[in-house]
Amino acid sequence: MTQPSEAELAKRRFVEFTAETIKNTSATDYPGVYPGEDHSWNIDKFRDSFQVEFHETKAFVSSFSLIGLSAPIANAFRRILIAEVPTIAIEDVYISNNTSVIQDEVLAQRMGLIPFKIDDDLFKWLKWAPAKGQPRDYNTIQLDLEVNCEWFEDGKDKYKKAGERDPRKLYKNAHVYARDFVFKPVNRQMPFVNASNDRGIPSPVFPMHPELLIAKLRPGQVIKIKTHAVKGIGADHAKFSPCATASYRLMPKIDIIKPIIGADASKFARCFPEGVISLKPVTEEQAEDENSPYAGHEGEKYAVVADAMKDPVTRECLRHPEFTDKVRLGRIQDHFIFKIESTGQFTSNDLFVEAAKVLKLKCLRAKRAIQLMNK
Repeated sequence: MTQPSEAELAKRRFVEFTAETIKNTSATDYPGVYPGEDHSWNIDKFRDSFQVEFHETKAFVSSFSLIGLSAPIANAFRRILIAEVPTIAIEDVYISNNTSVIQDEVLAQRMGLIPFKIDDDLFKWLKWAPAKGQPRDYNTIQLDLEVNCEWFEDGKDKYKKAGERDPRKLYKNAHVYARDFVFKPVNRQMPFVNASNDRGIPSPVFPMHPELLIAKLRPGQVIKIKTHAVKGIGADHAKFSPCATASYRLMPKIDIIKPIIGADASKFARCFPEGVISLKPVTEEQAEDENSPYAGHEGEKYAVVADAMKDPVTRECLRHPEFTDKVRLGRIQDHFIFKIESTGQFTSNDLFVEAAKVLKLKCLRAKRAIQLMNK
């Protein structure tokens, strides 16, 4: 078995963008494509080639690169992030009284979309969503919302007479927010409340965005509701999805084949978003080298690739004939740039770890099924 050179492997990984077409879009890293080459999957080879690079790490937004994966695996991570990592959300809404201007069904739908943060220990203890009409302490979280709007004691006299129009100064509970939900622990949920308090958490279940507006009330209007939140996944309903977005793109690659100097260099830089291409002056050493393409251009600016990741591969430069034989655009076939925005149940970094756990369980189930088939 022969081994291809690094240059040949880099060529195979390059998805080339021309003015009209895209070339080399299919993966070729599997057995039988190249005679005499062994491309069978090997875990040691995968460990050596696989890399993870972090670009941005925040509580709810993270960006990182997975290098050395195939597209189906990368897409499996994306789909699991969106649809198969479990969270909790309000499933059942029991309305005792609602005299607000929002209809019952609209109000219930708004409540279902509120992301809640739940204590890790309580979340792991909870079982999956119960059968309809069978809530239990081990599978249901009760959250109550009881708000009554009325005048402030001095609002009706002092502020109204002064021409005040801000309802939050005139009325008590003029706005109903997500923070107004109250967690009602029952039976075996009580120890989790005490444990949370010991860790400085006021409640083991609380809305991720407390200032999220649910409704507006005026004096005499009341909202009295009991809700049941359960564990679920995004494949059942989007309200259970832990991601605001989960996406990936291939790493852009810009190869400057021939030097681009002077006015052409400035024009070339303007073909890309800011920061992708930078201009550098030709040094004296480069200009004096007779074999250098920069000979005789001392002090002039030439184009270099500063940060290809910022490039969306617009192909704008290929519209200009002076650049067609000087640059090659494309993407790297096995370099996936992920961006994850969490809704709050998990941090963005933990979210990807949870997706990896789900994928691992899927693989174990598939392995078990294959073993049973062979018996």
